[in-house]
Amino acid sequence: MDYTLRENEIMEDSERKQVVVFELADEEYAVDITQSKQIIKVSKITPVPNTPAYVRGVINLRGQIVPVVDLRKRFGINSGTGEKERIITIEYEDMLIGLLVDDIKEVLWYDTEKELESAPEIDTAVRQDYIKGVIKKGKRLIVLIDLEKLLFENRPVSA
Repeated sequence: MDYTLRENEIMEDSERKQVVVFELADEEYAVDITQSKQIIKVSKITPVPNTPAYVRGVINLRGQIVPVVDLRKRFGINSGTGEKERIITIEYEDMLIGLLVDDIKEVLWYDTEKELESAPEIDTAVRQDYIKGVIKKGKRLIVLIDLEKLLFENRPVSA
């Protein structure tokens, strides 16, 4: 097989980015892969009193206590559990946080110039300022989440 790149296939790193695509309630969402550390199976999550409803609790990850945010609850989506649930651990300013999702779909590359659209103004459960954009891959639409705004803003997510 010939793996050489043709001139029109070569893109600068600034134009291509990689994301982790996950599922919540049959919809596809994504986070930038540079923010994610690892994907783990759900283990025992210990509830913590006096935390926001969307914080499911904490887990012990190789001796480190990691808070787990239930993205279904954060987005106001009806709860659902399943055997495919996973936790995506992300690192932000030296803090490790787990994101509980329904399923991991894939890791993919996208072209920021051709496949990333700004978020349309629509009435959804997810506020517009928590969305970086929408990735168009063929017929698929994948919502790219702004984790900094989602996790570290004290306002409720629902519009």
